[in-house]
Formats: sequence, C-alpha cells, structure tokens
Amino acid sequence: MSLVVIAKRSLQLALLSVIGLGSVTAVQAAAPTELKQRSFCVFDPLGANGSLYGTAKDFATKALEWGYDLDLHAYPDEKIASDDFKAEQCDAVLLTGARARPFNNFTSTVEAIGAVPSETVMRNLVHMLATPKAAKYMVEGRYEVAGIMPAGPIYLFLRDRTVDSVEEMSGKRIATIDYDEPSKRLVRHVGASIVPSNSANFSGKFNNGSVDVAYAPAVAYKPLELYKGIGDKGGIIRFNLAYLDFQIVIHKDRFDPQFGINSRKTIAEAYDKVAEFVQRDTQEIPDEYWVDLDPADVEKYNLMLRDVRLALREDGVYHPTMLKILRKLRCRENPTNAECVEKLE
Repeated sequence: MSLVVIAKRSLQLALLSVIGLGSVTAVQAAAPTELKQRSFCVFDPLGANGSLYGTAKDFATKALEWGYDLDLHAYPDEKIASDDFKAEQCDAVLLTGARARPFNNFTSTVEAIGAVPSETVMRNLVHMLATPKAAKYMVEGRYEVAGIMPAGPIYLFLRDRTVDSVEEMSGKRIATIDYDEPSKRLVRHVGASIVPSNSANFSGKFNNGSVDVAYAPAVAYKPLELYKGIGDKGGIIRFNLAYLDFQIVIHKDRFDPQFGINSRKTIAEAYDKVAEFVQRDTQEIPDEYWVDLDPADVEKYNLMLRDVRLALREDGVYHPTMLKILRKLRCRENPTNAECVEKLE
C-alpha cells in the first residue's frame, strides 16, 4: 500500500466521470485511420490489477481519438518505471510529482512545500498549466508533461497532538520519503530525526510507534489505518504542508505537439471531480482528530516553509518561475499575507 494507492480510487473515479470514454469500439470508429503505436509505463503498486492502471487504460482509450494506440505496461515499483522511461524503454510514463523531478523541474515544483495553501490555488494552477500558453513550460529537454492530476493536500499526522509547533518538532522521529530531497531538508531544518521510509512502509512505522510523525494526504487515513497511529493522544495538523499530484510525462519527439495539449486539457477538466472525492475522504476523518494551529504558529510554519523553499530554489531543486507563479496565486487569494507585501519569493 502506498501514497499512490490511497489516492487511486478518487483519481480513477473522477477522471472516468469527466473523460466519459464509452466503449473502445465507439472511440476507435471516430479515431484516425492510421494509429501511432506508443508504449505507456504506468506506476501502480498493485500492477495491472490496480486502479491507477485502470485509469491509464481509460486514458489510453481517449488517446485513440488523438491518433495514438498506447500499449500499457504496469510497474509495481515507481523507481523502475522512472528508470525505464529514462532509458527510452517507454514513450510515456505515469509517476508521482516527486518522481517526475528529473524530467521537468518546473512541474515537479508544484509539490513545493507550503506553496499551495488552498484548493483554490491548486485549481487555478492546474487550469493555467493546461492552456496552450503554458505549453512551453511543460517541455524540458527531451521530455514533456502531458498532464497534472492533483490528489489532495499533505498533512502532518501526529502520535502526540501536543507536538503542534515548529519548536516541538525538534528531536522527533519523522518518517521521511528517502528519495525526496525537499522532505529531508525540511526535517533537518526543524531539528527532527529522519527515519528513511518509502510510500509502502511509512504508515506501518507510524502505526507501530517507530516514528512520532508522518505526512500524508487525508485520503490515506482510512485505507492505511492511520487512526491506529493517532490513537487517543494523536491528531492531524490542519495545515497544507504540500500538495500530492501525479504527472504523465512523455518523450516529446514521439508525440505531436497537439497530444500534450489535448491531454493536459482533458485531465484539467477532471479537477473539480477529483476535488469532490478528496473532500469526501477528508470529511470522513473524525473532527476530534484535527488540530487547528494558533495564528502565531501558522505564521511560524509559513515562515519556516518559505525559508526552506527559497533555499531549495537557490540549490536548483525548485524552479524559480513556478515559485513565482505560486506566490502570485497565493497573493491573489490573500493579498494581506506578509510575503505579498514584502515580495519575498
């Protein structure tokens, strides 16, 4: 079970409802006579039996309308899927945003810590990136991002709900995704201890007490049984630490330019449906588990995350243009924020 697995149900149902594929036969009848054969590597921890793979099959059916016959290959291991795509054994790949960083630094910065404080900011961003005007940013070297699929905010899950400030995080053990540099940087920044983890084992470590803190989207709560780790003393900080997303990346020279435009538009149109499912899963979490921060602590979190974001920008981990776009979207929503007045990013 992984972060991808926990979000797959919402993602699949939402995309199906928007794409409205109908039968393969009907689509093929309207598709171009000559279909271009391309391979599509799909990360799904459950392999060909998983819902992400099912979503990819439905996307492939839609792609027939654009003149492409996608041959799908299931990958239970995301790293292998990424490596095979890089080695040109796949023409397209479905990955999490963090894993997409080697292929497009601009789009991977969507997951920048503390950069997406609300659903409105994420919605506006996804729709903006789906426009033809933004197409140039979707291309980096040999690669093009053909769609961004949001899967909800990431929150801090606590075994002790009193650990709700930056200072109190010092010395705590945090399950940290071992391949994600921003996560490791943030944990070090607050003086906490990194417990190397991956999307398959972080929940077990949290639930059995091997770590004090874990981070995950709200849709992880039920399927990963995170309530076991929360117990009677824990909680979930109601603060968007980051925003989980999935990305379709393609070798741009193997698809015509219109493919990426069509794909991004189709996926962006699914946004509100995805948001509905994420909101429903979030509402299933008992009210007593949520921890609302004091305004002063919210400001501390925002300042801390901003400092880490800027440091990661200077180190080339985060793309400066994406950070500027996200700041503008945040300031459009709340122009009184300190960062908007001081223009710090």
